[in-house]
Order: sequence, then C-alpha cells, then structure tokens
Amino acid sequence: MNWDDLKIFLTLARCERLSEAGRQLKIDHSTVARRIKSLEQSLSTQLFERQPSGYFITSSGRELLEHAENIEANVIAAENAVVDKRMQLSGPVRVAAPEGIAAFAIAKAAQQLCDKNPSLKIQLVTNAQRYSLSKREADFLVTVSRPKAGRIKIQKIVDVPLHIYGTRDYLENKPPVNSLEDLKKLSYISYVPELLPEKELDYLSDLSVALDPQLTATSVHVQAAAILNNAGIGIMHDFMAAPHASLVKLLPDEISLTRTLWGVVHEDHQHVERTKVTSEAIVEGIRKLVLQGS
Repeated sequence: MNWDDLKIFLTLARCERLSEAGRQLKIDHSTVARRIKSLEQSLSTQLFERQPSGYFITSSGRELLEHAENIEANVIAAENAVVDKRMQLSGPVRVAAPEGIAAFAIAKAAQQLCDKNPSLKIQLVTNAQRYSLSKREADFLVTVSRPKAGRIKIQKIVDVPLHIYGTRDYLENKPPVNSLEDLKKLSYISYVPELLPEKELDYLSDLSVALDPQLTATSVHVQAAAILNNAGIGIMHDFMAAPHASLVKLLPDEISLTRTLWGVVHEDHQHVERTKVTSEAIVEGIRKLVLQGS
C-alpha cells in the first residue's frame, strides 16, 4: 500500500462514483476500479460495496478512511512546509459561497489576488451548501449557515444588514408606506419558499407582517433585478442596494434584518499557504464591502 493507492481510495470514498473519481484524479475509471480491487486484495478486506448507484464504503473502509485522512493531512502539511513563502502562490483553490457575496465581494478580491499571483487558480462556486469540505469539494466555504460539527475551523466574518427596498419610480404611483400594514398593498418579491438554498434565507418568517410574494425567484440577482426594474419591493442586502440611488429603504426602524457570514476551512487545509492567503483576502474583501454598504 502506498500514498497513490490511498489517494485513489480517498477520492472514491468521497465521491462514491468511479467516473467522478477518475475525472478528479485524471485517470481512467477502469484504473480506479483496478487499483481499488488491488488494494482490497492486499488488505484482505472489502473496502466498498459495489452497487448500481455507486461505490459505498464499508465498516472496514471507514477504519482505513480515518488513517488515510491523517496521512493526507501530513502530506499536505509536508508539501506546504517546503514551499518558499517568498514565491508566488500557485495551484487551485476552490471557494464556495452564496451567490450575492460571490458576485459583489469575492470575485473582486479573487481577481486582485490572481493579478499578484498569475499561477494561482481560484475556482468560485455558488450554492455553497452543496459543497463538502470533508469530501474536498471546496477548500474554503463562506456560508450563512454555521456548521455544527466536523474537523473544521470556523470564523465569523461579519454581520450583514438587510432591509426592504423599492425604487422611487415604483413607489411613486403606489399608496404611501407609513406602517407595516401598508406593505401588503405592494407587490412583494422573494425566494421560492420550497427551494430555499439555506434556511437562513427565509426572511418572511422574520418579518412582523405577513407578506404574500407575487414574484419569487431562486436567484438573489433575479430578485434584485426585478426590484430595480420596478416590479415590486423586496429584502435586499444593504451592500447590494448601496450603489443604486433609485432605491428607497422602507420602514427601516420597523424592519431591519441581520445575517451572519461564516468562513469555514477544513483542519487539514487551514495551513496550506494558497488556501490561507486566499481565504484571508476574501474575508477582508467581504468585510470591506459590507462596511462600505452599511
């Protein structure tokens, strides 16, 4: 048994598909199957249950998984230890984050970092809850849902204020808004309730007035575009609304929401230089954006 065998084992254990493991490792899926079979024979135990829907780890496989992850952590630490810190950063870093934060803050911070480090490859993916740090599907996670367990390091990034906004043009021909009940006379724009990517985005449950959305969308950008195009009112992050002089904040004393952003990294990756520097730049960029937009 060698590190290459364990790397194949770890990848298959995390993605549970031969084809996906082969894609990630850049080898043919038949090679993955052959190497796993050889590893099982050398250990005289079955590591995976083969099913039509995939490869699923056995109890023996779980025992090996714990040791393999420890070895992986040591390999990562060793690789990082020999990197000359004076050299430019290089290699891939995958960052998973909510759509709005990714577009408004992280993309800019990532580009500035890549400009200084041409060999650094930052992959920015949205719908952060779909990506697992433990399965190495992401290196750094930005989320509004604070993880509760796992071999992870969590830091609070910032509290993000949100309010109800509408454009002056939309509100001009509508009844005046002087109370919470007046909001019911306006078209409300929100997320599709059944398709909320994270429960913290259920803003309706936090409102002290029952609003029935007429237009719903899974994308925060679609919601913002609808509000800016005079389709109605809706909850927006203050930093998203700040650049638009056409927007009016409605009843800020009665309706003021806050969501906390968390930064999460796996314990094995927290000292990898490219991940560490990238996450620090992203956290700084997010804090700066939220502060400027508040």
